[in-house]
Amino acid sequence: MGDPGRGLRGGSGPGAAGTADGTGVAGSAPRAADPAPRPAGHAAPAGPPSDADVAAVLRSPAYLRLLALAALLGVPISAASYGFLVAVTALQRVLFADLPVALGLGPDPLWWPFPLLAVGGLVVGAAIRYLPGHGGASPADGFGHHPAPTARELPGVVLAAAGTLVFGAVLGPEAPLIAIGGGLALLAVRAARQSPPQRSLAVVASAGSFAAISTLLGSPLLGAFLLMESAGLGGAMLSLVLVPGLLAAGIGSLVFLGLGVLTGLGTFSLALPGLPPFVHPDLAQFGWAVGIGLAAALLGSGIGVLARRLRAVVARSALLLTVVAGLVVAGLAVLYTTVTAHPVADVLFSGQDALPRLLTDAPSYGVGALVVLLACKALGYSVSMSAFRGGPVFPSLFLGAAGGLALSGLPGLSLVPAVAMGIGAMCAVMLRLPLTAVLLAVLLLGADGLAVTPLVIVAVVVAHVGAAWLRPAPAPAPTPAPAPAAGAEAREG
Repeated sequence: MGDPGRGLRGGSGPGAAGTADGTGVAGSAPRAADPAPRPAGHAAPAGPPSDADVAAVLRSPAYLRLLALAALLGVPISAASYGFLVAVTALQRVLFADLPVALGLGPDPLWWPFPLLAVGGLVVGAAIRYLPGHGGASPADGFGHHPAPTARELPGVVLAAAGTLVFGAVLGPEAPLIAIGGGLALLAVRAARQSPPQRSLAVVASAGSFAAISTLLGSPLLGAFLLMESAGLGGAMLSLVLVPGLLAAGIGSLVFLGLGVLTGLGTFSLALPGLPPFVHPDLAQFGWAVGIGLAAALLGSGIGVLARRLRAVVARSALLLTVVAGLVVAGLAVLYTTVTAHPVADVLFSGQDALPRLLTDAPSYGVGALVVLLACKALGYSVSMSAFRGGPVFPSLFLGAAGGLALSGLPGLSLVPAVAMGIGAMCAVMLRLPLTAVLLAVLLLGADGLAVTPLVIVAVVVAHVGAAWLRPAPAPAPTPAPAPAAGAEAREG
């Protein structure tokens, strides 16, 4: 295959890092390689690459080989991701719907979530405690920067993700898929006995991550923006890392669509039902955008703080306390159903499937039921982030939509802008990715997206800045001690 990364050569460093939850996307844009060989003893120039450097890499045969590799990897990785989602959905249906009937317990026994989430906690706790890689990165920190899992760590990531998603914890599949996609890409390169440079491996891993979530958020572009913003990609090197990822995502999207048609199971993409038409925002709705942004900052910051504090407790005994966390989530779901008579699935799981149903059945949810749903889902989300392994995206979207739905009908606020602003604001707080939050809210609303864009932007900015004020300030980096002068070193010698 040759060295696919010769045009992106370089050693270890920030370019080899990945994104949160094991994405494998470069943690920062790698420096472009000098297109011409340098004489021995001459260091590469410091600073960002020039347009000429980037253009030389884009025209190099090594970069074309890297694109071909990204295209080839996109097919099996997206197929594997599709299979993972099919398996998760099938097992959820078996455990929550078929098994209690088969045992003679009837459909939907109220106490049924307790044993299932206890088993899920046991599976996840065992993966964290005993398997390499601790089941992947904790979602309590949002989307940070983590390398793709190695071959030894990949089984633990898959097992922890399955224990989280199948048994009903309040987390989504996007982070495990990103990790699995990046890990499979690296595994394929190493199985072919190739040894490309670290920065080329980061690009290959990012292509696998792009392919794995190519249609999960409804569009490959949304997944691309999520990975780019979380990795902090920018500048002249953006295109070098982005193009292979977009190619893999495009091919992965075709694979998802093809498999959805062949199997009849669909593409597992998030899509909202047809919403009422929305014409244009007015002044009152801009005032609501500020209020919704501040409310999201308070709620989301509280969820995050509680998750991180509980995580410190769970870490003392992961095997036992992850089971306890599962029982707490089950109790919240049962409490919600007892109080509101709505299904436990509103609280359990990521919210990806429940969100369209929530909006379709909005007239059946009173304000009181929505307030109870917000409280139980938010607490379940926080507890799940503290102990389980999964992604924070879909629960944040669900909470934002439920909060907007609860506020809709107030003077000057209708359903569509309320839901759009809630989705964008909660996503911005929980992910700390304001651009992705705006795009998610706007693109998910389809035909209404363009009209609500100004409101979503205001709500997202207020929520993002408000959450930054509420979060503790990061500790300042230690100041390095000054190096001794050359003359002093000579005198000491």
